[in-house]
Amino acid sequence: MSTVTVHAAKTNLSKLLARVEAGEEIVIARGKTPIARLTPIRPRPPARRFGAMKGIVSVGPEFFEPMTEAELKEWE
Repeated sequence: MSTVTVHAAKTNLSKLLARVEAGEEIVIARGKTPIARLTPIRPRPPARRFGAMKGIVSVGPEFFEPMTEAELKEWE
């Protein structure tokens, strides 16, 4: 993360934006006091859709049966 002054940010905004697009974070400072941060906007992952795995994944009736003593001991 690099720091630039307000004046340098105004003068080189296009260059700074290119660096941000490449993934860099840039802090803008007034004097030595940081006042803002330029960060890239990351695309949101697609929303999950209920039932998207229908017909691909199935759970058999044995899933709902109680575990045997041996299976319970393996979990301890």
